[in-house]
Amino acid sequence: MLIYFCSSSHGFGHAARDAAMLQQLRRLRPEWTLVMSSGLPSPVLNLLLGDAAIEQRSCQWDVGMVQADALGVDCAATLRALDELEQRLSALIEAEALWIASQGQPVLIIGDIPPAAAALAQRLDAPLVWMSNFGWDDIYRPLGSDFQRWADAAAEAYRCGDLLLRCPFDLAMHWGLPEQRLGLVCASPRPIPADLEACLDARDAPLVLVGFGGLGLSLSRDLFQLWPNHHFLLPASADASQAPELAALPNLTFLPDGLRPVDVLDRCSRFLGKPGFSSFCEAMAQGVGMHVVERSGFAEASALMDGLRRHGQHRCLSRQELDTGAWQLDQPLLAPSEAPLSASGAEEAALALVGWVVSRF
Repeated sequence: MLIYFCSSSHGFGHAARDAAMLQQLRRLRPEWTLVMSSGLPSPVLNLLLGDAAIEQRSCQWDVGMVQADALGVDCAATLRALDELEQRLSALIEAEALWIASQGQPVLIIGDIPPAAAALAQRLDAPLVWMSNFGWDDIYRPLGSDFQRWADAAAEAYRCGDLLLRCPFDLAMHWGLPEQRLGLVCASPRPIPADLEACLDARDAPLVLVGFGGLGLSLSRDLFQLWPNHHFLLPASADASQAPELAALPNLTFLPDGLRPVDVLDRCSRFLGKPGFSSFCEAMAQGVGMHVVERSGFAEASALMDGLRRHGQHRCLSRQELDTGAWQLDQPLLAPSEAPLSASGAEEAALALVGWVVSRF
């Protein structure tokens, strides 16, 4: 059985949850051929997958939204990128369909959530499963008339699926498909290097993981100095232009290459960052309080913030509070209004796929 996963190229969060599900699927069905097809750089996918037996195909299936920075989007650039991708998709679909056919195995296409996955499945006459908490139709439709044809095309593609694995923090996704609701979809921590473990264990101050996604967000060293009684952990890719001056701070440590933020999250008392599906899932799964900067112009953010208030310990920050260092790290966390979500969403998704395949092949 060949499982071919079309993963969105919009940021790292889609690939992170897709990798978590594929890891669980490999555990359940090691004899299946698993393929991650994404436009993200191979080193990023290698780190997220952590398993050379999961094959990679370098394919950009969608645009999503072009980011102006970690908290903003560029609508004009997004429209240009959508037009450019449209010119390339037919050739990409044909090339990947021929490669898949050459493998000589029955295939299931999974999409998170490039609409083009539907065209690939139709070209192969293969079943199609979606896994997501939103569709690009939900994102594009509120953005005005220039985006309507893209919203309509995405909605039409999504209705072609056979099953929707609905992730938490979800938007409407009115696609008329059978559904299974999932818990938090995220990976588990991996062991960290012994020297880093010793360094973190020696810290008396509370550890705070700072995360603003793959793009990062430049934060002045002066802001970290406002919190001398806290120690901050930043991914190696974050704030690269400011790395030398930030690395000199006594209360800040850059994580080494080859380490995911989730690998140190269980050692932290707080997370400071933007609304992000994978960050929320990882922090909630490990019971870490989140200080999250409100974001506008992207419909998923409101669903994420609603889910945060309902299911996670939190503090909500404005952009001004972020930029001035009013991070509220000395304030008690606000309790969620509802019970925690299951932390087994990746396993639930893998089990659902195994059951679905077994019943149909």
